[in-house]
Formats: sequence, C-alpha cells, structure tokens
Amino acid sequence: MLIKKSSDIPSSEITPKSTYFNRRQFMTGLGVAGAALLAGDKLLDIVSPEPVLAVTKLPGLKTTVKTDEKQTPYKDVTSYNNFYEYGVNKDDPAREAWRLKPWPWHVSVEGHVKKPRVYDIGEIMKMATLEERIYRHRCVEGWSMVIPWVGYSLSSFIKQVEPTSKAKYVEFTTLADPQQMPGVRRAVLDWPYTEGLRMDEALHPLALLCFGLYGQTLLNQNGAPIRVVLPWKYGFKSCKSIVKIRFVDYEPKTAWNKAAPNEYGFYSNVNPNVDHPRWSQKTERRIDGSGFLASIHKRETQMFNGYGEVAGLYSGMDLRKYF
Repeated sequence: MLIKKSSDIPSSEITPKSTYFNRRQFMTGLGVAGAALLAGDKLLDIVSPEPVLAVTKLPGLKTTVKTDEKQTPYKDVTSYNNFYEYGVNKDDPAREAWRLKPWPWHVSVEGHVKKPRVYDIGEIMKMATLEERIYRHRCVEGWSMVIPWVGYSLSSFIKQVEPTSKAKYVEFTTLADPQQMPGVRRAVLDWPYTEGLRMDEALHPLALLCFGLYGQTLLNQNGAPIRVVLPWKYGFKSCKSIVKIRFVDYEPKTAWNKAAPNEYGFYSNVNPNVDHPRWSQKTERRIDGSGFLASIHKRETQMFNGYGEVAGLYSGMDLRKYF
C-alpha cells in the first residue's frame, strides 16, 4: 500500500474541510434514509445537493396546515438551533451533530400502556400517513420561525400503543450519549433531557410527531430521527431525538423546569402576558431571511403563538401561575 506524505500531495488534491464534514453528514444521513424507506409504500428519492445538507426526500406530501406568512429559509432552520446536547451556541448543533447515528434507532414505550415495548423508527413512521404542516415556531429567547414540518398527529401514535386510564401525562426522553453528543459531557442540564405533556395536550390535533422538515427527513441538528413539535408552546417543549416515551400518572419533571423552575414552567405556553424573569415576551424577532432587518422589525407575540384553538385545554386555569 502506498502512503503519501503531506508534502507529496498538491494543494489542489486536498479535500476542503467543509466538503469533508458535508460528506460525513451525507453518510450519516444514509442511515436515516434506511429508516424512511420503511415508511409505508412511498418511494423515497436519495438526493445529494451541493453542499450536502439533506439526503432523503419525502415526495407527495399533502400540506394540511398552511399559512400566508413567509417561511424561514432552509439554511436558517438548519443552522440556527437550540440543541444543548451539542453545545449552548446556536451554531453548535449544525457543526457538531454529524456525530449522531440516527439509524438504527429505537424508541422504548413504557408505563401505563397496553402495548409497552421497543419500537423501531421505521415501524413508528408507518403508523400513520405523513403530511406537511407549516407551523410557527417560537423560542423563549424571543425569536421565531415559520417551518414546514413533516409528520403526523401525535395522537395517532398514542392511540395505537393504547394507554390505560391511569395514564395522565406523557414523558419524552432524548438520547444522552456523550460520544455522539459532546454537550452532554457538560453539566449544563440534568441529562438526559426530558419533557412532558398532559394527556389532553398530547392528544390535541396540533401536536405533531415529527420526522422531517421542508419535505425531507430531519437533519441531526433538528432532532433526527424523531421529535415532537408543539406549535403553541415555546420551542424547548418540543423534545428532540427521542428514545423513550413513558405514560405516567404524575406530572413528570422536565429538564428546564428542574434547572430553573422560576423561569421555565411545566406548561410553557407562548404567553405575551407572562415575561421571562430576565426579558419580555411581548415581542418576537422573526427569522425570515431578511438578515439584520429582522432584529429591528419585531412583531407582537400572539397568545398561544396564534393557535387559539388550544385555549380550551386551559379553561379555568390561572396561566400566570401555571406558566
């Protein structure tokens, strides 16, 4: 075998660093493609854009929830993220998440449920018809996006695993592997990351079990291969890279609520009338591709992020106390 020294290789033959990392992301994404190929009878096309950002296209999706608002550009949705398992900065997930191996992937269903077992990701994807929903996504730090997510109602999954009458809440747990997720090596939160919903919240038609965005499977930094999307709540409620779903009879402890209970309540509904202790929630900065202007032209925050159809879930509750 001939091994060349660095001095023997012309600079024109050296692979650029960006291409190298994109290639690694491409190879990782091939695992996601394997899972997606099991999703019903849909034929999934393997594509290789330049640079490689996503590899599995989900064709023929019906858009069931639409909006007239400008969608956030794909490059922003996939490069400006909160995912503390990869770091605390917004660009850390896009840079570090190539380490995640989203295939094979399994989700353990536990607790008060008639069908407790470990489910394969492909099996979960086949449980209902995938669809596209264009949702507003609001982050507690004051920025928002409009994203076309791909998935199906969380209620479809819940009904198929058949929770018992004792199940009052649903708890989600994210993978916590320091080899794949370097942020877990730091005690920023009490790992693994956990989140939870009251059962009626989880069964609401807007709650989405999500496998993709922009017609393609989720990238690692966006929570591959499976996450939830709850458009009327702040983004940290939407648990990513889920490995466990438990049906319990008590309000589960959640990651940010444990870390700072005076700042992050269990419900975490978007509410302009309840400020974060360190900043106002009355306005938001929409990330829509307008760059610097987006930081100047803020908009008023809407109650429940504009999804007033969920208001009945909280009838009679003091939303300043149950924030």
